[in-house]
Amino acid sequence: MPVKKKRKLPDSDDHERKCKITSFTRPQIRGARPISEKPFSSKKCLAWFHEYAGPDKVVGPEAMEKFCEDIGVEPENIIMLVLAWHLEAANMGFFTKEEWLQGMTLLQCDCTERLQSKLDYLRSELNDSVVFKNIYRYAFDFARDKDQRSLDMDTAKSMLALLLGRTWPLFPVFHQFLEQSKYKGMNKDQWYNVLEFSRTINTDLSNYDEDGAWPVLLDEFVEWQKAWSAS
Repeated sequence: MPVKKKRKLPDSDDHERKCKITSFTRPQIRGARPISEKPFSSKKCLAWFHEYAGPDKVVGPEAMEKFCEDIGVEPENIIMLVLAWHLEAANMGFFTKEEWLQGMTLLQCDCTERLQSKLDYLRSELNDSVVFKNIYRYAFDFARDKDQRSLDMDTAKSMLALLLGRTWPLFPVFHQFLEQSKYKGMNKDQWYNVLEFSRTINTDLSNYDEDGAWPVLLDEFVEWQKAWSAS
């Protein structure tokens, strides 16, 4: 999960959740059995949060790196995006106290060991097409600068590589297209349609309908790919 260290986090007391992440109920957690038989403790979970947040009200980028090190996950690992989705985190590189307590309570994790026991479960959620779609859609608002309606192209390419790089055969070619394109960013409609395109259009583009309701970005990609293949 790319970390933006220079982003200024809005005051958590005044912070309005402008991008409410989901409108559906998250699936019941089915992770590994807890390390101990002790019930989940909100007090212990809060103390765990303050190990990283200190006197602040938020786990910021530097503390996030320590958190990732403790649970044994690289910050750029897609598991961190899945975790952020569970916490409904609004800003990349930050977990607020409210997000931490709400998300970790749902996960029933009040310490490092319990979260580690859920990592396989978090990864397995990516295999559920419905859950993956919602994580993918969440990533747009999570990663964008909140004063911008679009996702800047560098961030978009990084997030697409994280989400589709290993599963979409055409991703390397699409990435090349974005590299040479005139686009400086990607709006929400384009972002959503890239996933739909990756799921429904054949690798040879044989079933692509030029008269379909695809964004111009994808029309141009198809034209570019066909011209590139012909040459």
